[in-house]
Amino acid sequence: MAGPSKEKKTLQMTVQTVWEARKSIQSVVKKTPLIHSKKLSAQYGATIYLKYEHLHESNAFKMRGAVNAINHLTAEEKAHGVTTFSTGNHGLAVALAAKKMGIRACICVSKHVPTVKLAAIKELGAELEIYGEAQDDAEQRCYQLEKEQGLAVIPPFDHPHVIAGQGTIALEILEDLPQVDCVIGGLSGGGLLSGIGLVMKQTNPDIRVFGVSMEKGAAMHESLQAGKTVSVTEESTLADSLLGGIGSNNRYTFQMTKNYVDKSFLIPEHSIAKGMAYLYKEHHIMVEGAAAIGVGALLDELLPIDRQENIVLIISGCNVDGVSHFKAIESYI
Repeated sequence: MAGPSKEKKTLQMTVQTVWEARKSIQSVVKKTPLIHSKKLSAQYGATIYLKYEHLHESNAFKMRGAVNAINHLTAEEKAHGVTTFSTGNHGLAVALAAKKMGIRACICVSKHVPTVKLAAIKELGAELEIYGEAQDDAEQRCYQLEKEQGLAVIPPFDHPHVIAGQGTIALEILEDLPQVDCVIGGLSGGGLLSGIGLVMKQTNPDIRVFGVSMEKGAAMHESLQAGKTVSVTEESTLADSLLGGIGSNNRYTFQMTKNYVDKSFLIPEHSIAKGMAYLYKEHHIMVEGAAAIGVGALLDELLPIDRQENIVLIISGCNVDGVSHFKAIESYI
């Protein structure tokens, strides 16, 4: 697998880095609401909040990291344009950020990325390359474009400015809920929970951070279990945004996830569908499986949660096709 040719030195990640990211993105990325879920709290016996990251213009939290990373490019790099590899949401974020800045963007995806996300990327005017059976294949093509055309690679997770951008979610949570006890979010490449975990653990080591993934193709979960980065086979799942490898040359998110995420859990497809249906019925939002996976895990009591805690669930995105969404959840409505 190809690797990045630039930024060979591993940068030190700190909470200050995240505050710098907040200032960097504030003109483009707006704060999202933290919603108290009264019914879920009553049903589960805890105080539960939902962080509405699906309300970003790109319909997912990925906008934070994409904007921060592109803002740190030089003028020369911006003139050449950017490229990335993605399971969809990061590609959408990079395409939108590039459009706002007048920069060329080429998004590389595998054959498993849903059609609704491909169409959205095209609508933003970005170039789209569908390459291979897995995100690792799309990554390889991405670095080919860097070498051949000089495009700057904006990785989807294993990049300090991307991680710092996602970490701004934690700053907002602490502003609105200083007494937070536990944060639960989807675990894929680890960019989301690396940034959130960094801020939470350095603020208060007792704040717990849980990662949730689908049962098959959970690369970070399997890597954590093995104690080293491993490759997994991608399979169809309602939580398609959580697919993708973490890279054999991973420099940031594997170690940060190991350091800052207390535990990761595998969640079955029926629980993910149940979470999607619950958010549609009770909160009137149509979100993708990766956004509802934490809710589903709570509904089926798959997580070791103290009933007296203040819990925040990251509702990560809503880039989902309406027809397929209802087919997935119809038996739970």
